Amino acid sequence: MKKIDVITIGGGLAGLTAAIHLRIQGFEIQVVEPNLYPKHKVCGEYISNEVKPYLSSLGIDVDGAGAKDIKRFQLTNTKNKSIEAELPLGGFGISRYTLDKLMADRAIELGVEIIQDKVTNVTYGGNGFKVELKKSSSPLISTLVVGAYGKRSTLDKNLGRRFIKERTPWIGVKSHYESTFPEDLVSLNHFEGGYCGLSNVENQRVNACYLIHQSTFQKYRNIEDVQNNVLSANPFMAEFYASSKMLFNKPLSISQIYFGKRDLVYNHILMIGDTGGMIHPLAGNGMAIAIHSAKLASESVSLFLEGKMSKGEMEHRYAIERKKAFAKRIRAGKYIQSLFEKQKLSHQAMQLVHYVPFIIPSIIRLTHGKPISTLDKSKNCCIIA
Repeated sequence: MKKIDVITIGGGLAGLTAAIHLRIQGFEIQVVEPNLYPKHKVCGEYISNEVKPYLSSLGIDVDGAGAKDIKRFQLTNTKNKSIEAELPLGGFGISRYTLDKLMADRAIELGVEIIQDKVTNVTYGGNGFKVELKKSSSPLISTLVVGAYGKRSTLDKNLGRRFIKERTPWIGVKSHYESTFPEDLVSLNHFEGGYCGLSNVENQRVNACYLIHQSTFQKYRNIEDVQNNVLSANPFMAEFYASSKMLFNKPLSISQIYFGKRDLVYNHILMIGDTGGMIHPLAGNGMAIAIHSAKLASESVSLFLEGKMSKGEMEHRYAIERKKAFAKRIRAGKYIQSLFEKQKLSHQAMQLVHYVPFIIPSIIRLTHGKPISTLDKSKNCCIIA
């Protein structure tokens, strides 16, 4: 069995970013992903421009794929209050359906091997890893493993990760709509027990993705009742649903969304994206953070594979760099979330911001990152067009 440099478990944004980054640097990469591309996922689908130049340096052209240029932010609540502000850095809207496929195609073009299977277990033996698959009796062998398999998985249970035993009350629901919602706007719409993000993506579609507390959701029979009775209590959401046509047969949903702390390195596996920790949507945007976390991990992995640091130093460097990059955003997001969870406090906060609107750009800067550096291809040992 051939031993390769890195196996990435999971072929979503983080996993594919790491695979492309490391392959451009000349390393042998395998990605294990159980789903076929393209596939819709529960996701906000707004990405701040902080990662756009980096994606471009990986050969990912989001504009060519039809991404929408987003410049404005709107915040609304059930009291019919609305506040708007310019996004200091701006962002773009693109569906996971399109972006994941775009990145998978790029990875394959570069020579990354994508294996359609599910990882059941990973063991570390001192000189490398053995990755066991559901469909194959022959394990994969690698020097390093990067975990990028999403929010939670049976693999977490098999590995014995502590957070998997903790219950969480958050549910995510997402669908695409045909709508006249402004193309350059991303809005966050508060309702009792949660909030919904709206933004345009490619092909003249609007993504509506909301996070709702289980205690609120369980008061109703189904998703349609929740949208009619809870989300539509916000007049802006009521108008959106009344004037829009759902394009999915039914909304996608996911439960047990966990925002607590997770190990960034577990059994010598570098955990990236949501696998390393779910960043609350109010901390900026999870897609940009997933991409950035993959970049940070890839940089540390490269230093190890090039013999410039030990495995322990690599693991420590990644953990430190990730905390440095996201700690302030996480704290800000948690504080803002605490306001949104309490109806009275959220209305008071909206009232304050209404009279002091210049606060909004400052809050946006606090919860969004700065542009990250691009991949310097001049240092790569193998440049592939």
